[in-house]
Amino acid sequence: MKVEITKAPVAEAEMLIRKPVAEVFEAFIDPGITTKFWFTRSSGRLKAGHEVRWDWEMYGASTSVLVEAIEPDRRIVIEWDGYSGRTTVEWIFSARNDATTYVVVKESGWTGDGDELVKYVGESTQGFTWTLAGLKAFLEHGIRLNLVADKNPDAHKAGWQQA
Repeated sequence: MKVEITKAPVAEAEMLIRKPVAEVFEAFIDPGITTKFWFTRSSGRLKAGHEVRWDWEMYGASTSVLVEAIEPDRRIVIEWDGYSGRTTVEWIFSARNDATTYVVVKESGWTGDGDELVKYVGESTQGFTWTLAGLKAFLEHGIRLNLVADKNPDAHKAGWQQA
């Protein structure tokens, strides 16, 4: 049975983080924080119009990230190497009255057939869910869960050591 895709697929993950929006936003801008819950190395802070490199050393993987937009404490938009070429990722940060932050991450722009698109949406949604859960544990409790690294331990690059 073939399923017809009638709209461009979008992966989406969201999470409440019990920290103020400025702290949550900075966690994605500053690689000194981001490396505690997502990628392992970055060539620099996110700045609109600039390009950085993110590495996941445990998998021997990296991506070139072009920062398309930054609205402090509200929104980040990047373009990076998705599963089928360049895709767009958008983070939306919503400050709440109780000094917490609701974060929504969306990725879109893949190309491929219906089966491939469904796979990309599933994998991206899962990846951003692990990322947000790791962010939550780190910012709220100071715990490094290593969710991204532990998702696929058999794929770790030889010689990689977890920090």
